[in-house]
Amino acid sequence: MMFILSLAIIIASTKLAGDLSVRLGQPSVLGKLIAGIIIGPAVLNWIQPGPFIDDFAELGVLLLMFIAGLETDLDQLKRNWKASFAVAVGGIILPFIGGYGTSLALGLSSSQSLFVGLLLCATSVSISVQTLKEMDALHTREGTTILGAAVVDDVIVVLLLAVMMSVLGTSESGTLSIIFAKKALFFLVILIVSWLVVPFIMKKLSLLHVTEPVMSTALILLCFYAYFAEKMGVAGIIGAFAAGIAISQTAFKHEVEKKVEPIAYTLFVPVFFVSIGLHIRFEGLGSQIGFLLLLTAVAIAAKLIGGALGARMTGFGTRSAVAIGAGMVSRGEVALIIAASGLEAKLLPDNYFTSVVLLVIVTTLVTPPLLKAVFPRKQLERAAEGK
Repeated sequence: MMFILSLAIIIASTKLAGDLSVRLGQPSVLGKLIAGIIIGPAVLNWIQPGPFIDDFAELGVLLLMFIAGLETDLDQLKRNWKASFAVAVGGIILPFIGGYGTSLALGLSSSQSLFVGLLLCATSVSISVQTLKEMDALHTREGTTILGAAVVDDVIVVLLLAVMMSVLGTSESGTLSIIFAKKALFFLVILIVSWLVVPFIMKKLSLLHVTEPVMSTALILLCFYAYFAEKMGVAGIIGAFAAGIAISQTAFKHEVEKKVEPIAYTLFVPVFFVSIGLHIRFEGLGSQIGFLLLLTAVAIAAKLIGGALGARMTGFGTRSAVAIGAGMVSRGEVALIIAASGLEAKLLPDNYFTSVVLLVIVTTLVTPPLLKAVFPRKQLERAAEGK
């Protein structure tokens, strides 16, 4: 029964910490992330990582990205695809160069430095999504560009990881054409299913004489999309995002959106926020503090500047471009997955794993206040008027 007590602690701590964060003028998500560090092994040790935490956290991030898909303006996403691509590319080139060069200078081997450079290319906008929602800015041109850039970033980074593993002879050697084909097939199938199949399924299954047929169908589609994405080598959060967009194009959008948020934000999303903090460990960091501080600074600056340059080159003003770059800073669970892969493939030294995890956590923690600080004031004023 310990997992029931753990859930109670997680929900209570994230809500209280979120409220305190708002009172201090910061996004509530920052308090929730810090709550995970406090109640986790790093401080109070009330909550330990485990299968139940991992599963709930996975559902939490999938629901978070599903909601983002539901609220995405598809027309604006189409209009901003050039900006999204430029932001993603800029947010990959600079972090890769910065991560590679810094790691080499700090004594890592060439192959290890290449991997660290790739690790810094990763972006996970699940935290940015929550921050943008709190600011009422998810529908803006900047918010839509951040979401689109995250999708492009994920695809490029996954492909680069496959290439690196193949070239270095650690996995899937000689199957690059299959890897690329799977990514292309994923997007083709998702496009066809979303256009032709989802509206039909939602309409037909909504007529079932059972409790909540519309919500049940939406969650089934979410799970299938996320599962298919993972099987095709694309992050599950991209599948969840695509499922949200698909359902947003049907007549059931508002009903699903209204009913899924209480499920997500009451139970699963708080566990996701806490799970990030549970990765924090402070043992053995003394000898690596220089590595951690320098690489973290490079990770934040390179992603911020790279994303901002991409946005600036495609017509955004300076303030908006910086805000878009800030929205891409968080590495989140995507980088943690890549780090674990590198550890298994011996591309990341064992003794540097904790530092890399802390780097990921720090980039995630700084994103909410950074995004709020640099986002165009007119959007923040609009958010305040709507409350």
